[in-house]
Amino acid sequence: MLKKNLVPLLFTAAAVLTLTACAGVQPVAYTGISSAPQLTQNRGDDSGKVPYKYSAPVAWSRYTQVVLDPVVVYQGSDNQFGDMKNEDRAALVDYMGKTFSEKLATKFSVAQQPGPNTLRVKLTLTGAEQTTTLVGQFMHFDLAGNLYNGVQSIRGGQGAFSGSVSYAVEIFDAASGQLLKAYVSKQYPNAMNLPAAFGSLSAAKTGIDKGADALVAQLH
Repeated sequence: MLKKNLVPLLFTAAAVLTLTACAGVQPVAYTGISSAPQLTQNRGDDSGKVPYKYSAPVAWSRYTQVVLDPVVVYQGSDNQFGDMKNEDRAALVDYMGKTFSEKLATKFSVAQQPGPNTLRVKLTLTGAEQTTTLVGQFMHFDLAGNLYNGVQSIRGGQGAFSGSVSYAVEIFDAASGQLLKAYVSKQYPNAMNLPAAFGSLSAAKTGIDKGADALVAQLH
């Protein structure tokens, strides 16, 4: 028989689980993205973070340069920004451009003009969730919240009331314009990442960091 002091804890943990499951946005194959007709549902193990993708046979080793288009904010009616302010969206766009450029520069020479052996990368910020003020931080100190976040950390899931970022990546052969790869992704910090819980955009920015690393890792 359960001790009486454990009953409220279990109810709290159940409530956190329910609220978080309802709150998290799930990316879609955004209709306003040019590659949307080619995107198909991802059936792989990474489908939680990359639900839709397209890939053509590519020898990535032939590409030595990259052109990164200015990051744009998705304006389609199926965007997932909720009530996020325009200035916060602009801050994420700026951070995304700088971060992806720096990460891509570790593998490619950054070019300003399309040319041979050059990739063109187009990034579209399609949505973001802000960490819920106070509640998101409290979940790292509350016992029930820590239990939930611990499970999510093992599963690779999103932390309770944590922020996230959603975006689309389209990669073209810069010379021919051929679409080589495209995907929609949602990224967020590890559920036990305490520093990322502070600041409404910190989790989304951490997601951008992870997304930039994930992109570079794919281009081998």
